[in-house]
Amino acid sequence: MSTELSTLLQGIKDGTVVPYIGFEALSGSTDIETGEPIPADSDSLIFAMNNGSPMAPKLMYEFPCAAMNLELKRGRSFINKFLSKLYGETAWTRSSFHDWLATIKPNYVIDINRDTQLQQSYSDTLHTLTHRVARLAYEFRFEIFHYDGSEYKSSCFMTVPIR
Repeated sequence: MSTELSTLLQGIKDGTVVPYIGFEALSGSTDIETGEPIPADSDSLIFAMNNGSPMAPKLMYEFPCAAMNLELKRGRSFINKFLSKLYGETAWTRSSFHDWLATIKPNYVIDINRDTQLQQSYSDTLHTLTHRVARLAYEFRFEIFHYDGSEYKSSCFMTVPIR
């Protein structure tokens, strides 16, 4: 193992390096019934949300744009139902990255994915979860939850200006 990699891994273990988890962390995670890979990157999420069809090129730019477009046409409940079904009702295999991270359990992790594998990794650990609710023109909105060992309880809602 290279010196840089071992330094990085030691930093994650001792808390001096904060893991920032993107969609590649879900590589290898598949639908238990069909074997299809989990939709995690922008394009695969758009295709899943649009019944396997692409959207207009300007909407294919990023998932939030496509989701906003469909939210305007079909309502917010459409997006909520889609994401709840995709990540809450479909059974996915765990990614090897999440299995590895669960052995370390860093004190602080930033996860930009919409799946629940990280929460499953911390299901036996009291923790705080910050969830980004929206990105508006001049601010981000977050909701903060505390996990008490059995359930998440919302503790506060905050708005942070974008600078």
